[in-house]
Amino acid sequence: MAKKARKQQPGGTPATVALTTAGTAFTVHAYDHDPSAPSYGEEAAEALGVSADRVFKTLVAEVDGELVVAVVPVAGSLDLKALASAVGGKRAAMADPAAAERTTGYVRGGISPLGQRRGLRTVLDASAGSHATICVSAGRRGLEVELSPADLATLTGASLAPIGRA
Repeated sequence: MAKKARKQQPGGTPATVALTTAGTAFTVHAYDHDPSAPSYGEEAAEALGVSADRVFKTLVAEVDGELVVAVVPVAGSLDLKALASAVGGKRAAMADPAAAERTTGYVRGGISPLGQRRGLRTVLDASAGSHATICVSAGRRGLEVELSPADLATLTGASLAPIGRA
């Protein structure tokens, strides 16, 4: 269960700083990241002992030329057509990894929907609403933050839409 955030300690990430500044309840979970792991999200779910439908990955896509953040369960994949539709666009494709890193300020595998360098339009998969808390990247590989989906949506300005595929 999430607990009230305390003052940020040195070494925090932009994501944890954003949560602390907002006074949002959250819990940080750290684990030893294995650079050879084939999936960052599945590695996080396994390391934390959390169901893969409660751990969400942050993906950056390009919809009609605009970068958009999609937050979907690691147990599935992103439906690009559904994402485009959710933001009123026609065509979506995964963003260039370098552009995603440059725009968010995070490295691939550690991109958080929170505390990004430039706030991007965000869509959270509607399945998040079926959980009291979910886990998303806290801004670096091996670090997750657990918080309520409602708080995540509020802090990121996210809309909820069925953008994930099982």
